[in-house]
Amino acid sequence: MDEVSMFLLALGAIVCFDNAASEVIAAVLNDSNATQPTLTLAQKLWEKPEEILTVADPEHPLWRYGLLQTIHDANSAFGLDWQSPLVVPPLIANRLLFPNSSLPQILVPLKQATSFNSIGNRVHLAALRSIAGRLRGDKLRIIPIQASRGAIVTEVVQEISQIARREVVELRENFALWENNTYLKSLVTLCWLTGRDLLISGDRVEAKAGETSRCLLCLQSMPIAIFLGIRDRKELTQIPSDLLLPLVEVPQLSYGDRVNFWQQTLGTTDPIIAASIAECSRRFRYEKGTIQNICTGLQTLDREIDETDLIASCRAELDLDIGELAQIVNPRFTAEELVLPPKQQALFDDIYQAMKSLTAVHYEWGTGKAWNECGISVLFAGLPGTGKTMAAEILATKLELPMYRIDLSQVVNKYIGETEKNLKRLFDAADISDSLLFFDEADALFGRRTEVKDAHDRYANLEISYLLERMERFKGLAILATNRKKDLDEAFLRRLRYIIDFPLPDVRERLKIWQQAIPKKVDASEIDFDFVAKQFPLAGGNIRSIVFNACLQTAGNFKNERSIEPKLTMEQIVICVKREYDKLNRSVSREQFGVYANLVERMNDG
Repeated sequence: MDEVSMFLLALGAIVCFDNAASEVIAAVLNDSNATQPTLTLAQKLWEKPEEILTVADPEHPLWRYGLLQTIHDANSAFGLDWQSPLVVPPLIANRLLFPNSSLPQILVPLKQATSFNSIGNRVHLAALRSIAGRLRGDKLRIIPIQASRGAIVTEVVQEISQIARREVVELRENFALWENNTYLKSLVTLCWLTGRDLLISGDRVEAKAGETSRCLLCLQSMPIAIFLGIRDRKELTQIPSDLLLPLVEVPQLSYGDRVNFWQQTLGTTDPIIAASIAECSRRFRYEKGTIQNICTGLQTLDREIDETDLIASCRAELDLDIGELAQIVNPRFTAEELVLPPKQQALFDDIYQAMKSLTAVHYEWGTGKAWNECGISVLFAGLPGTGKTMAAEILATKLELPMYRIDLSQVVNKYIGETEKNLKRLFDAADISDSLLFFDEADALFGRRTEVKDAHDRYANLEISYLLERMERFKGLAILATNRKKDLDEAFLRRLRYIIDFPLPDVRERLKIWQQAIPKKVDASEIDFDFVAKQFPLAGGNIRSIVFNACLQTAGNFKNERSIEPKLTMEQIVICVKREYDKLNRSVSREQFGVYANLVERMNDG
């Protein structure tokens, strides 16, 4: 650095360290309000004023690298504002005055890797060496590192830095880029001054959509390497390609990697916990950072952990970014409430057992590679109210899976290509763990593939093909519910692991549903269950609706008599049966009501 540059740096920093400097500046400029150094003051003080002109250029390293700034940041095509106060950013001024001072706490030095065992086996070592050889230069270099949520990006950076023999610091979490753009530039300048590179990890740094790219563009003048953790390549679209070094992709941990890391982090040899670790490693495809967070929480328990603790902690960490495409479902029903014919009940039990067996079959029996560690895809077909949703909720409860109802109105899009994007977003988010995806009225999305007559037909078939592919790769439980099985594409049906047809219940099954539908606190001694089960061929959902409506009407009659025991009468049930038929727009004969026919007629007359 030449003398005039050092003079300007000292002038810009003097007010930070000498309170008396402001009075001296005001005296020199003969202006009591002018207490900050300016380029005009620099010319007055420097013995060769014309030399200040060579430095007063926005492209000069002092300004370009962020060592010196004007308070109003008036850099423009017309040059620098000579009257604007000069300032050396506090971080830089402190470093210049105290060169051996510690880094600010927001910058965390990374330890260098001790070996290449952790990442070198998963990321090609030659690629890391190639990047390491290109870190030095006279302009900004951005090294994008694509990794899943929770992956420890620092492992890759540590190994690159070891090859390059360069130090790297990482921004601490909760640094908001869009609110600290000026401070970010000072941090980058500090890294450059101290010969370090910078890691900005997507999981640790808050940023709005597109803001990371915008902030990085403001740093184009800095001769520094920035490692940028990303989830999706789309995050790089606004960054000029000449600033980007080759993308480093960090593969997801394999099942074996997850098992080993769980065991290593928990530090337990308990065979019961080992079995739980194996199950969690399949069900929850978490990366090292997430596993570390879970284990840290478990180690705070003042007792021995068990399988329940492990699975509960894994579920608590789950945060699917599905947005408006799906809604979380809180299961309401128990297995005892599901009434199915023996054949359908056996298939239902098989689905449960198949999901419970996936870990053993894939990783102990060895089917994982051939079947891509796939999950289970199921079709529930039947008329409304026959128990499709109930069965899905019961499976979610028994398997301890989070359940999501897919909103097809949000997934299916009339614009070409948008449906695939929505499906990709949905499955990408859901793939992080075993979950139950419930596609209600699936025929709206999974209908018959059409004969190709125009571009829209061609793209509609592409949507179905893409869906079939993602269904086969999905590692959880996908349940498709439809009222119109005949409208589903046959090729699609062949790829489903199980298909259950939910029929309307017979008399025996309806009797059981009627009896179960009455709340335990309600006196139902006057209800002729055999009569209503025999006379009215309704689906289970309709029966439960009738009972609920009867409870609502009865409770209204006793609203001022809270002490009376809740009770339903046959009269109330019959009235609600007739109203349910009317709601369904279905005819029901007078003979079906038997001795209660006059009651129904009076209701109609009233």
